Amino acid sequence: MRVAYQDLQHEFERILLKHNFSAIKAALCSNIFAQNSMDGVYSHGLNRFPVFMDLVKNGLVKPEAEPEVLSENSALAHWNGHLAPGMYNASLAMKAATELAKTNGIGCVSIKNTNHWMRGGTYGWQAADAGCIGICFTNTIANVPPWGGKEPRLGNNPLVIAVPKAGGHLVLDMAVSQYSYGKLQEHELNQQPLPYAGGYDEAGNLTTDAAAIRKTERALPIGLWKGSGLSLMLDVVLTALSGGKSTAAITAAGKEAGVSQTFIAIYQPDLHQNLIEQIIDFTKTSEPVDQNGKIYYPGERTLITRNKNTLEGIPVNEEIWKQVQEL
Repeated sequence: MRVAYQDLQHEFERILLKHNFSAIKAALCSNIFAQNSMDGVYSHGLNRFPVFMDLVKNGLVKPEAEPEVLSENSALAHWNGHLAPGMYNASLAMKAATELAKTNGIGCVSIKNTNHWMRGGTYGWQAADAGCIGICFTNTIANVPPWGGKEPRLGNNPLVIAVPKAGGHLVLDMAVSQYSYGKLQEHELNQQPLPYAGGYDEAGNLTTDAAAIRKTERALPIGLWKGSGLSLMLDVVLTALSGGKSTAAITAAGKEAGVSQTFIAIYQPDLHQNLIEQIIDFTKTSEPVDQNGKIYYPGERTLITRNKNTLEGIPVNEEIWKQVQEL
């Protein structure tokens, strides 16, 4: 089943307005949810919307809240998100970072007490559209074991790096677990095994069974011990900059709310586009493993999916779509 972007966005907006979102917030958040599905990130679009609304109903996301600037010194700003919708806070924070970068060459906004930003790549695309290199990262509730450990003590702490490019920006959007929990949910809903082992089952064995990994909350860190170290360091940097909750504090609270995030923008008028194209061209000279395979740069397949879904409509999980229509 496919649904037009406008129908998806209007349905999200209707529900948000019904739950005390201002017109501005409802428009922004509904567009981000719809755009995520448009770009093929269904796990952080339609599929995540009912979960988001549960957080709203339980008071963990506060529709009326506004972020507060606690301090600003040249290129660095510190904010309190006051549990406002994460997408709203993140959009404003990256906008502020790009504005600081246009003045100083670099801008950094750290924010505490905010909420899930849904797809982190949204803010990478935002920075690149503004002509800036964008870097942003967030912590999460503990759902990845440290290397050598059994219990989850690290977050899957997504990291985004974006670079503007004519014809299609480069946007790397990755969790530090092999698969984000949204992607695991997507495979579980579709009853599809993961292409590669993504975590551990209850017996402690690596598995491609997404449901088993979601049950144990033992997702495999990317690069094994390297991903474990990266997750820890991102959490340390986030907490040090924002003064907000660490993964440990978020986990102790029992719900993934009040997270810490950082948004960095770098502005340079000349980003040497010809050199960027050389890097991409050289990378694509590698012979594909599969006969009909193709090598893509980060963000390239997003553009392909966006164009396809614009023309054909957005694929939706019929059960979740029905749940949303009944909200």
